[in-house]
Amino acid sequence: MPAAVDTGPGGMAESVDPKEREKTVSEAIGLSAVSKTYSTSAGDFTALRAIDLQVASGEFVAVVGRSGSGKTTLLNLLAGIDRATTGTVRVAGTELGKLSESDLASWRGASVGLVFQFFQLLPTLTVLENVMLPMDFAARLTSVERYDRARELLDLVGIVDQADKLPMALSGGQQQRAAIARALANDPPLLLADEPTGNLDSATADAVLRLFAELNAEGRTIVVVTHETDIRSLVSREITIQDGLVVSDVNAAGVIR
Repeated sequence: MPAAVDTGPGGMAESVDPKEREKTVSEAIGLSAVSKTYSTSAGDFTALRAIDLQVASGEFVAVVGRSGSGKTTLLNLLAGIDRATTGTVRVAGTELGKLSESDLASWRGASVGLVFQFFQLLPTLTVLENVMLPMDFAARLTSVERYDRARELLDLVGIVDQADKLPMALSGGQQQRAAIARALANDPPLLLADEPTGNLDSATADAVLRLFAELNAEGRTIVVVTHETDIRSLVSREITIQDGLVVSDVNAAGVIR
């Protein structure tokens, strides 16, 4: 039976082995011997060292570690914000190192939802307009469909009543919920969150983490970089990074992988 034909980022047909397709469907993230070195005025600094990591579709993974351990660098590589110095980064079925900058931006808009510690909502747009923005860039839906979807997402995260307000009128927890709704705008298979509760009080942080758990229960793959110490009860796996290395990888049952 002939191999399936897929369309690459540039629109050209490319042959895809059925076994490879099956692998990429079940594997949301695959890192092989990934290192990242930054050049600084003080010399080269290696943030990640020959990381091998696989995350299956549907997993809820917490990445923990001290400041400077390499957590955010890892997340930036997964999001295609930064590029690996060596090794292979494959996310949502795509090898990121093979993409041009423009293709990488298009891939990111369709494949990854990003949530940050400080929300990064545009202050001059309403909450609804912030959620619609990724859909406007992708130009996949009509204006009416984008409006309806944005309201549905705000309802999903529990703040549809705040849709017409500017972000500054919302509490920190409400702004983070709006940011999560925005991350879901283009229905990405993968959500990446960098310290999403770092700017919230403990009760609000717990509510946000439980919202992530609910989204994961719907089938989304979620990777959260966090300092939260009690997140293990919510996630399916906890990965600890220290000095650019994975030093611990434990599932919800406490079994070392």
